[in-house]
Amino acid sequence: MKSLKGLMLPLFVLIGGLLFFSSFYSRDNPNEIHKFPYKQAGLSKNQAAAHLLSRFTYGATPGQVEAVVREGLEKWFSEQLDAELPDDSLSQVLESFDALKLSNSQIVDTYPRPGIVARRAVKDGVINKDSIQSNKPEYKKMLQDYMVKSGMKPQQELFRQFIHQKILRAAYTNNQLQEVMTSFWFNHFNVSITKNECAQFIPDYERDVIRPNALGKFNDLLLATAKSPAMLYYLDNFSSASALPEKPKMTLKLVFADTTKQAMALNKLKKARQQRGLNENYAREVMELHTLGVDGGYSQQDVTQAAKVLTGWSVYPMGDYSKGNDIISKVIDKGIIADGMVHDGDFLFTPGRHDNGEKVVLGRHFGPNGGYDEGVQLLNMLAHHPSTAKFISRKLAVRFVSDAPPQSLIDKMAKTFLNSDGNIKQVLITMVSAPEFWSASALREKTKSPFELAINTVRSLNAQVTQPYQLYTWINRMGEKVYYYQAPTGFPDKGQYWINTGALLSRMNFGLAFATGRIPGITFDLLKLNKGHEPESSQAALVAYSKLIMPERPLDNTIKQLTPMLNDPQLVVKVDKASNINTPPVKDALSMVGDTMGKKARVQVMPKPDEAKSMMAQVVGIIIGSPEYQRR
Repeated sequence: MKSLKGLMLPLFVLIGGLLFFSSFYSRDNPNEIHKFPYKQAGLSKNQAAAHLLSRFTYGATPGQVEAVVREGLEKWFSEQLDAELPDDSLSQVLESFDALKLSNSQIVDTYPRPGIVARRAVKDGVINKDSIQSNKPEYKKMLQDYMVKSGMKPQQELFRQFIHQKILRAAYTNNQLQEVMTSFWFNHFNVSITKNECAQFIPDYERDVIRPNALGKFNDLLLATAKSPAMLYYLDNFSSASALPEKPKMTLKLVFADTTKQAMALNKLKKARQQRGLNENYAREVMELHTLGVDGGYSQQDVTQAAKVLTGWSVYPMGDYSKGNDIISKVIDKGIIADGMVHDGDFLFTPGRHDNGEKVVLGRHFGPNGGYDEGVQLLNMLAHHPSTAKFISRKLAVRFVSDAPPQSLIDKMAKTFLNSDGNIKQVLITMVSAPEFWSASALREKTKSPFELAINTVRSLNAQVTQPYQLYTWINRMGEKVYYYQAPTGFPDKGQYWINTGALLSRMNFGLAFATGRIPGITFDLLKLNKGHEPESSQAALVAYSKLIMPERPLDNTIKQLTPMLNDPQLVVKVDKASNINTPPVKDALSMVGDTMGKKARVQVMPKPDEAKSMMAQVVGIIIGSPEYQRR
C-alpha cells in the first residue's frame, strides 16, 4: 500500500496543474489576458513593453515604456482593449469642433456642396441660373453672402475640423489601441472624400460607425458600414435596384390626391424606371475587400446574385440628396410605411426597389420575397465564413506583426475568429499571446506610414500641437493624404509602398523642419526632454536623444551611420531648405470660418530657434529622419 506521503505528491501536482491552466483560461472572463511569452524570445520586460507600444499605439511618449513595465504589460493591454481610459484634456479641446457634433442631415444642410449652394441660390432668386459657372468676384461674393445669411458654411471647414480631430486624437488619446484600430478599420472599409456624393457623410462614418465598433464583433462592424450613407454612396449601392414594376405603388394616390400632382409623380416614376438597374460595385467589394478576400472562393455569378440580394439598400432622403426619393420621404412623413420598408436612421430599405426573385450566393438560397432580411443574412454569412476569418486575421497580422506574418499565427487567429463569433478583442489577444508576435523577426519589422511617422514624432518629443493642419500638410507631402485615398482598397500596408528615395528625402526634410521648430503651431522642449541636461557636444546629443526617442533599441549601428551627418557643413542650409519646400498657405481651421471662398490665408513664418538650442534640434531632426526611426 502506498504511503499517505506518496499519495500527496501526485495530488499536489494535479492541483497545481489545474491552477496553472485555470490562470490561462477563464469562462467568466473570455477577454482575460495572460502572461505574454516575450521571455522565450529573449526580450527583457522593458524591451517587450517597447515592442508592445510600437504596435498598439502611435508611439511611446517619454517615460511610457517604464510606466507600462510598472503597471504590467498584460494589464496595460487589457485597459487598451476596454478603451475606457479618461480623455478629459483631449475632450475639452475637441469640444470646440462644433461641426463634428452634427448628424448627417444637419451636415447636409449646414455644409452643402458648392454646386448645391448655387442651385439653392438660383431657386431663392439670389443669382441668375446663367451665371452659375461664373468666376467673377462679384458672383462669388453674392454666393458667400447668401451662405452666411442662410446659415451655411464652406465644406472645406467641415473637412478641416475633421482632419484636426484625427491628428489630435491620434496624438493625445489615452485609448491608443482604439484609435489605431479605428484607422485600421477605416482603411479596410475605405471611403474617400474625393467622391462628392459620400464626402459629407465621412465624419459621421468614422464617429458613429467605425470607432464604436473598432473593438467589437466583426459582423456588427460589417453591417454598420453596409448601412452607412458614406459606403452606400461611395460604392453606389444606394442606386442599385431591380427592374421597376409597370404599375406605380398605391401610396402615390394616398400622398397626391390632386390628379395633376399625381401625373407629375407618375412621370417621375417613368423616368426613374428608365434609369434603374443593378449595380454590382458594393457586392463585389464586400466579398473581395471586406470579407472573403480575392481568393475567398466566390465567382462572378455570386457577385451578381449578392448584388440582387442587396437591391433596395439605400439612403433616407435628406436635403439635396433625395435623388428623386422625395416621394418616399413624404410617404414616411405621413406615417405611411410600405410593407417591408425599413427606416433606420439614415438608412432606408425600399421594398419596391428590391429583387424579390430567388438568389443563390455561395450555395445558399435567398428569397423569394425575403426583403431587407436577405441582405442581413447575406452579410452575416460573409462575416462568419472561414475565408473571412483567414482574410481578416491576415490583415490584422500584417498591421501588427510583419509584412509577411507566419501562417501559423494566422491560423491561430482565424480559429479564434470563428470560435468567438468574430470577436475582434479575442483575435487580438490570440495574436499578442502567440510566440510569433514576440519573435526577433517581428521586432521593428514594420515601416511607419507618413501619418504614423508624424504622430510618433509628436508623441516622442511630447510636443504640443495647436495647428494640426500644418502637420497634415507635411503628412500629405510625404505621400499619405488621409481620407482622400480614392480606391476602395485603402492605403497598402506594406513597407515597400511607403519607402523609396524620394520618400526618404521627404522624411528627412520633415524631421529637420519639425525638430528645428519650422512647422508652425508645434512646440516642445528638448532640454526638458533630457531632464534639463544640455549635451556638451553633438555626438553626446546624438547618443542621448537616440535613446530617448527610440527606447530599448540596439542603436550602435544607427549612431555610427548618423555621426558623419553631424559634421556636414551644409546641414544648416539643408535645414533651411527642408522647412521651405513648397510650403502651402495654411492656418488654423477654426479661424478660417467664412474665409474659404476663394480667399488666401497668409503664410505663417516661425522664427528660427536660438543658437543655444540649434545644435540639439538639428541632431534630433537627423534622428527623426534616420532609417531606424522609420521602423516600428
